[in-house]
Amino acid sequence: MTDISIAQSVILPPIKEAAARLGIPEDDLEPYGRYKAKLPLHLIAPEKIAAAKLILVTAITPTPAGEGKTTVSIGLGDGLSKLGKKVVVVLREPSLGPVFGAKGGATGGGHSQVSPMVDINLHFTGDFNAVEKANNLLAALLDNAIQTPNHPLRIDPRTVLWKRCLDLNDRSLRQTIVGLGGKANGVMRSDGFNITAASEVMAILCLATSLPDLKAKLGNILVAFSYANEPIYARQLQAEAAMTILLRDALKPNLVQTLEQTPALVHGGPFANIAQGTNTVLATRMGLSLGDYVVTEAGFGADLGAEKFLNIKCGYAGLAPAAVVLVATVRALRHHGGAPAAELNTPDLARCERGFANLAKHIENIQKFGYQPVVAINHFVTDTPEEVALVQQLCHARGVEAVLSTSWAEGGAGAATLAEAVLANIAKGTNHLRPLYAWDQPVKTKIETIAREVYGAVGVDYTAQAEADLRRIDRLGLAGLPICMAKTQKSFSDNEKLINRPEGFRVTVRECELAAGAGFLIPILGTLVRMPGLPPVPASAGMEIDDDGVITGLS
Repeated sequence: MTDISIAQSVILPPIKEAAARLGIPEDDLEPYGRYKAKLPLHLIAPEKIAAAKLILVTAITPTPAGEGKTTVSIGLGDGLSKLGKKVVVVLREPSLGPVFGAKGGATGGGHSQVSPMVDINLHFTGDFNAVEKANNLLAALLDNAIQTPNHPLRIDPRTVLWKRCLDLNDRSLRQTIVGLGGKANGVMRSDGFNITAASEVMAILCLATSLPDLKAKLGNILVAFSYANEPIYARQLQAEAAMTILLRDALKPNLVQTLEQTPALVHGGPFANIAQGTNTVLATRMGLSLGDYVVTEAGFGADLGAEKFLNIKCGYAGLAPAAVVLVATVRALRHHGGAPAAELNTPDLARCERGFANLAKHIENIQKFGYQPVVAINHFVTDTPEEVALVQQLCHARGVEAVLSTSWAEGGAGAATLAEAVLANIAKGTNHLRPLYAWDQPVKTKIETIAREVYGAVGVDYTAQAEADLRRIDRLGLAGLPICMAKTQKSFSDNEKLINRPEGFRVTVRECELAAGAGFLIPILGTLVRMPGLPPVPASAGMEIDDDGVITGLS
């Protein structure tokens, strides 16, 4: 049975019943149909947050097939619920780019899904649309100011930093020319598009702590420079109020539920290989206000999402996880052990043992942050008992517990052992967050700390453009911001072909973008781009909709 048929076979109660389980009055719901609703920010209760336990789910370096981090997160939430715990699962919203591209949907899988799966994977409650419109409104206001004769800001069109965005994978929009067709159509200049999930507006939405804070952060976006080389911010274009108006409802977390009726907040969706890769601060705080345990995730491998969660989000939100779960699959270990794509489902103890080096490095990284992770082995039918036992043995040798999770096939019951292991891990009281760097350290020190300690690089090289960017950041007085590295998710290095645990490599900072509104610096490593392209056979080719509107292939 496919993911989508499993989801369609489960009849869920109305969303007001999921809200009632959290003590939310029906009058506080803003329904979007029968099975999803937005929640007001007054449900956040600071006095309750400190008493609740936050559980971060991350993963080893992903393979093209994905490792099932969302599936494990949902399964763990359902497993804790089965143990009688009051749980809220807090996740990111999917981006249409990966949904129709190579990765497919992002609502979990099998019996561990959030629902309504089709709605969440598509337009959901319109949050991505609002981010896209706010981003592109700022672009329109910027070009209008450039077009206006004798505009007081005297914006130099050659210095524009702000790009438009679109929530689809469209490589042809990476670099564009706008203003073609004569004076009436604006000033001709170079431009481009980012995917919406990689936009600064999405990053800001996910780090904002209130409506006024959202407005202030939007006003702090650096968009260009004047002919006198003075910075131009969105607030100087009087853009922040209108952008906030577009984002007013998007700021409110979305309530849905798992197939086993565990309440879930699905809100915000920044990519982890470019932006911070975590759901909104507001959804996390709301989950901690409504439940005793919150299961959340950070995108891609722990070298990206978890590093940014712990160094950036926790710093801004004043949060610290009580436990960290590290998802691994036997299939991924075979991949990192050298198995070609055609043999990823072929049992191979030798390749599994070689590939364990990747998992071992992620374990070491989590330990550097002050956590003893629980390894969740996300089970696939091609796993052998011998391979699973080997992974558990190798983890045990490093003092780490490894638990088999079968939540895809069995839902919360298949994650009960994992849930018990996480509760035991929390009960020890030995996990305490230790950020890897201080924000006030020099920018290069922060970059090199991440590259050496997390990636295992022996050094960092900077292009002439990156050096110029760093001088600009220093001139603007913004060197004290945290670092949000942008690199391939397929390797610890900036070269996606260097799988497993590469050694002796250097990384190259191509340029360093400044997200002044979001409040972080973005060193871009290697050849990473902020607008993905489609594969030769995109996921959209396998989708269908029948005469009654029933969708298949969206998983």
